[in-house]
Amino acid sequence: MILPIYTYGQPVLRQKGKDITKDYPNLKELINNMFETMYNADGVGLAAPQIGLDIRLIVIDLEPLAEENPIFSGFKKVLINPEIIEYSGETVKMDEGCLSLPGINEAVERKEKIRIKYFDENFVEHDEEYDAFFARCIQHEYDHIEGTLFIDRISAIRKQLIKSKLNNLIKGKTRCHYKIKPMQK
Repeated sequence: MILPIYTYGQPVLRQKGKDITKDYPNLKELINNMFETMYNADGVGLAAPQIGLDIRLIVIDLEPLAEENPIFSGFKKVLINPEIIEYSGETVKMDEGCLSLPGINEAVERKEKIRIKYFDENFVEHDEEYDAFFARCIQHEYDHIEGTLFIDRISAIRKQLIKSKLNNLIKGKTRCHYKIKPMQK
């Protein structure tokens, strides 16, 4: 089932997500719905707050990028209760966008490498290291479950320059090709 994506201004996007257990109601269905919602919006990552749930659940699938870069082939992850336990390497700046901020792209600085612990969809625990775009994608989605948006990582000047776009999102004056749930007036 395709769910609406919550856009900038929705309070849930600013809440820190809560851990869940393997008994979370309809977890498999929720994960499937998140993937379907993400694919429908042409995204490669989606966190539970983006569909209105304040829980620590992330789905990522970089397969759509594999045609241009085969290294992404087969990279499909479900991260439950993730915790980034180490950031390392250089700080790298790269353009990012977000399904909760349609039409906004900004250069964001992030660490090149991370080490993360999480549970997969079968509640098997993992402790893994990622670098480059894999690390960036995970960090972006991880920010969502921490109540942070990528625009929080840009300069005050850049944020001022996109203020009208942010205001339009809050007012529900943004159109996109996927189902959204703007802030209620």
